[in-house]
Amino acid sequence: MTPAWIVCAWPPLLWQAECAPNLHFIHLGTRVFNAGDNDHPCGQTVWGNPSADPAAGVAWDWVEVQEGVVAMADPMALVTNLQLTDSNGDILPSNLAARHLNGLVHTLPWQTEVQRALHRVPA
Repeated sequence: MTPAWIVCAWPPLLWQAECAPNLHFIHLGTRVFNAGDNDHPCGQTVWGNPSADPAAGVAWDWVEVQEGVVAMADPMALVTNLQLTDSNGDILPSNLAARHLNGLVHTLPWQTEVQRALHRVPA
């Protein structure tokens, strides 16, 4: 499993924000942490395109809010090596970049991968 923090060690990659949904990310791994509460596990999931050069990735923490329902722990706390730019090429501030990255996350089947990691969906 690729640790979530490793994505920050990948070389920075400039990407136009409007094109973020066009990134084709694959699931690189999901970790489950019980953190002392077996009824409400939490964890991290990592997505990216490690075969591209340079690679792009995004990771985030998730929580199970009730059995079968997982959510991002903090939609503003994504870990990524992407530096999103506006149409003029200026790097977006983190709060605007998070909005675009959340749009990207919304397109990924990450909840299914988390359920699989929780052993609730067959491989």
